[in-house]
Amino acid sequence: MRAIFLDYATVSFNGDLDPAALRRAMPQLEMRNHTAQADVAAAIAGAEVVLVNKLRLSRETIAASPGLKLVTLAATGTNNIDLEAARERGVAVCNLRDYCTASVVQHVIGTLLLLTQKLREYDALVRSGAWGRGEQFCLLDFPIRELTGRKLGIVGYGALGKGVAHAAQAFGLDMLLANRPGGTPVPGRLDLDDLLPQVDVLSLHCPLTPSTQGMIGAPQLARMKPDAVLINTARGALVDSAALADALRAGRLGGAAIDVLPQEPPVDGNPLLAADIPNLIVTPHIAWAAREARQRCLDEMAANVEDFRRGGRRNRVV
Repeated sequence: MRAIFLDYATVSFNGDLDPAALRRAMPQLEMRNHTAQADVAAAIAGAEVVLVNKLRLSRETIAASPGLKLVTLAATGTNNIDLEAARERGVAVCNLRDYCTASVVQHVIGTLLLLTQKLREYDALVRSGAWGRGEQFCLLDFPIRELTGRKLGIVGYGALGKGVAHAAQAFGLDMLLANRPGGTPVPGRLDLDDLLPQVDVLSLHCPLTPSTQGMIGAPQLARMKPDAVLINTARGALVDSAALADALRAGRLGGAAIDVLPQEPPVDGNPLLAADIPNLIVTPHIAWAAREARQRCLDEMAANVEDFRRGGRRNRVV
């Protein structure tokens, strides 16, 4: 069974992971650190199994690969695969589930604390010599607020959303859950427009779909409290980058932590990369990337392949 991993370096950095489980599941596995998007069709020619993280498998690419039997993703999101084309061609598609929850939860809580405790600002103040020049034992230049009693809104209440909610309870945050745009309403959850004015923190954990694309734009940001915090560790296109940049500059939002952008890497730039935006943390899609989570990613991909070969449907989305 010929198999190829198209973008292994998106998971393993300088060989820091053990691919033994993948090798056992696919002895003929070809491991490519990188594949140009334009070369994907040629690279997978003759392959029965394709392992991929972020490269796109279009309808045309799938149609040109008659021997393809399985696509297994190094991710939960499936928006880079034409699932309808895979279904029509009888190609199985598997994703990963609940493999990086601990890592994402740490990232969400960590960035929330950075924004609300003003740790970066106070560190910079001390390094500037301001503390040494001070007239009292502490500096109070940047307001700090407690999280206890404030409201955390979550959009996307799967494993990641539930993990964040569980951790947030330790800080005394109250939970509000949103109905996902385009999804089936769930009793006890609020429509997004009703939830936004109530929350002090909004954390996004939903997939990118036609219904969720751009779901946080200028009208939605205007409904949020001026000191609210937005955290996005899901998909960049859920948020209108220009609208968020404008809101932060104008002081209409308290802060934001953005781990994902619509284009990755942002070779064409992005409004959120400007240097003059206050109260903003931008990280390069690393919320999921604790070493333990990345190793679990490889092991789970191998388990998906082994189960498929036994006729199972483990983590199948198609």
